[in-house]
Amino acid sequence: MIRRLISLACALPVLLAVLSVAPPLRADWKILYYDRNGKVVGVRDGEYDGSNTNRHGKSSGAQSGPEAGPEAGPEAEGSAPAGAEGARAQGGRDAPDLANLPPELRFEPGEILIADPPAGFESRARQLGFSVINKVMLSVLGVEVFRLRVPRGITVPAAVTRLRRQFPGLAVDANHLFGPSGGGRTPELFARSVMGWGRASTQCGQGVRIGAIDGAVDPQHPAFEGRKLEYRSFHAPGRRPGAIQHGTAIAAMMVGQSKWGGLLPAAELKHANIFEINDSGRVVANVLGLVKGVDWVAGQQVHVINLSVAGSSNKVLDRVLIKARRQGHILVAAAGNGGPTAPPAYPAAYDYVIAVTAVDVSQRLYEFANRGDYIEFAAPGVSMWTAVPGGGRLQSGTSFAAPYISVLVALQVARGRASTPDRVREELMTQLLDLGRPGRDAHFGWGLVRHPRHCSLQSAG
Repeated sequence: MIRRLISLACALPVLLAVLSVAPPLRADWKILYYDRNGKVVGVRDGEYDGSNTNRHGKSSGAQSGPEAGPEAGPEAEGSAPAGAEGARAQGGRDAPDLANLPPELRFEPGEILIADPPAGFESRARQLGFSVINKVMLSVLGVEVFRLRVPRGITVPAAVTRLRRQFPGLAVDANHLFGPSGGGRTPELFARSVMGWGRASTQCGQGVRIGAIDGAVDPQHPAFEGRKLEYRSFHAPGRRPGAIQHGTAIAAMMVGQSKWGGLLPAAELKHANIFEINDSGRVVANVLGLVKGVDWVAGQQVHVINLSVAGSSNKVLDRVLIKARRQGHILVAAAGNGGPTAPPAYPAAYDYVIAVTAVDVSQRLYEFANRGDYIEFAAPGVSMWTAVPGGGRLQSGTSFAAPYISVLVALQVARGRASTPDRVREELMTQLLDLGRPGRDAHFGWGLVRHPRHCSLQSAG
């Protein structure tokens, strides 16, 4: 048995180059993934048997792990497989755990997305070897999305590069995978006291409409009894909706009965599930499902859209979210749980999205929270008592901080006090507890929001 250590500084072509010259012997291998500063950010073990496996084989998805990443950079055409495809092609018989891959390399294998292609694009794409899997019209936002199969023999990043060269300015990208921004458990936190709030009355939030993009929900949970919850799933045909723990927790935090911690029990929640179980049995969410969910929620006249998900930057997602913003929607997103050295998490890192990080009862930053200049506000998110199928449990993550800010934003917008992200930010900054360095910093943003929550739309605030 020959044991090799293959260290990848940036891309996977090194791996293919080594394997291509090695004799067809069976060998164990280990891949180390590095960030731009040379720090190891992931490890994957596998076995190589010298066979030429199909680089477009089925891929697994990641349920959790670092949910942040820069946009995938150009890759030279004809280079080694990358991301989900490369891991599958070079990893032997079993699909790898994509949690060890950088977010920009987590995507649906063999397919890419195009937003609003130019006239004549479809025929030209076919000439280049691409085939159209399906087209999706986001009727509310007015965006048409093409889902293409890449030509045989090239990787997704190489295919993206090819189309960007052929069609300058085209919004084209991989069908990136996204994860929930939830984490582990620690001792209980009384979040309302941290925010300066008391328990919400049963009428709190009357007339407010909240949109959420998250996981599947258990509508039979007692937290939703008598509540105004509309739930739709945007999983792909042939796949089942993903696990319901995370989505149930977020939905109950926002509009569940007050005894279950609901922040605005009388508000309406329009909740879109984007998570699904792929062919490898893993829970994944991709860009196509995400933009479908955003389009549906945007058509429900909501006062805010909460996105407790995180992943890589993506040009198609960016195009769709910009359209939502131009239609007047305020977007709030979890900052991500990649840890101190993780790159920015999206959609939170887009400048038109309000990014929220998490703190604990002692106003310390959640240890796995992302850091970065895009962080804007902090809210309780460590050891939150949440509703889950069969009861409740403590959970931590920036996912559980974002709903606190989304609730305040929804109240401001519903009362007519704010209609743009900048105006919302001004309102939120009127009562802040500055944490960390004076002023805005990369850990806490502007600080912990301690804004009074006025449940009545007639309140002066």
